[in-house]
Amino acid sequence: MAGDDRAAANAATVLRTVLDHGPVARSAISRLCGLSPAAVSRQTTGLLRRGLLRELPEPPPPGGVGRPRVPLDLHTGPVGGAVAAGLHIGVPSSTFGLVDLRGQVLAVRTLPHHGDHSPARIATELASFLAESAADRPLLGVGAALGGWIRPDDGLVVRHERLGWRNRPLAGELSGTLGLPVRIDNHARAVAGAEILFGRPEARRSLVHLFIGNVVDAAFGIEGTLHRGPDAAAGDVAHLPVPGSAVRCAACGRTGCLQATASDTALTAEAVRRGIVPAPAIGLLVDAAAAGDPRADRLLRDRARDVGRATALLLDVFNPAVMVVTELSSVLHEEYLEEVRAAAVAFSHVCTDPGRIVVPHAGPAVLPEAAASVLLGPLFTDPSGSPGMP
Repeated sequence: MAGDDRAAANAATVLRTVLDHGPVARSAISRLCGLSPAAVSRQTTGLLRRGLLRELPEPPPPGGVGRPRVPLDLHTGPVGGAVAAGLHIGVPSSTFGLVDLRGQVLAVRTLPHHGDHSPARIATELASFLAESAADRPLLGVGAALGGWIRPDDGLVVRHERLGWRNRPLAGELSGTLGLPVRIDNHARAVAGAEILFGRPEARRSLVHLFIGNVVDAAFGIEGTLHRGPDAAAGDVAHLPVPGSAVRCAACGRTGCLQATASDTALTAEAVRRGIVPAPAIGLLVDAAAAGDPRADRLLRDRARDVGRATALLLDVFNPAVMVVTELSSVLHEEYLEEVRAAAVAFSHVCTDPGRIVVPHAGPAVLPEAAASVLLGPLFTDPSGSPGMP
């Protein structure tokens, strides 16, 4: 390994150790990550200088004696703590978030699209949000997540059927308006990346993530690395067959495709047809169920069981340590997650433990945290190459 590569790897090791164990003394960092005290000292000096770490007030030693052990932590303080912007571009609306180095969402705002998905409009509204919420904090840049086929390395939306985007250089468009570094990725991979970075420890061993929204996608990670595949096309599960579904897919003509059966678009259209909600909005349907409408509850439970049957297929193929499902009613109300779990275990040939099936650790803050993680993930892999920092 070349010297620069070794230094970057060591810096990443120190930063991840502080993420996992901080506040923590330098001597403990060395013990936890296996680097020599000298290497830890070099890297912490650089990370402190760049504002990614900070020294906390020294705790008094017992009895007033002993060698000082100044603890270090990620710099998340309100003065000088670096932040990232998270942008999730959805079909009905986009979500803006301001996220610190521990993945904590500090501020959030929703932008309804009303049919206007112009990147220039989204960037202008995001700039206004950041001017109000970021104040004088160092802003690393923007992580953006959306459905469809995304190529992160060249910032390209290869295909997003619902938005009608093909080969759109979205990262460049957003960056040009914002004047900030922008990195984009598929929203299923973004949530999976946030789970690996900030979530449950077992997610770093292996995980599968299933995203159920207006667009349906999936992601797979092993040993802390997300699989993208050639041209970053992995994760298209829109036409995964759902056992027992007879819904006809308008896109391919077959029956039982996951997106045609279980997407927010399909579900809310049915809810409007039945007169349960006045408009095709998943939030309205979830609210109606929470308010006691049995028709809304029945639709959501049926959808949860469909999602569970699709989850069983993914569990059987990948057998991950943890299966993450992002589906709004399950994120907000555990009874729908239990429906997903029951159906998945009933149909799976390998999973007998429903506890392996979870919702994102961030709960309702999943979208802004995941989007920001598109930018923060590379920071924790190579702090020396992080954007927006001196």
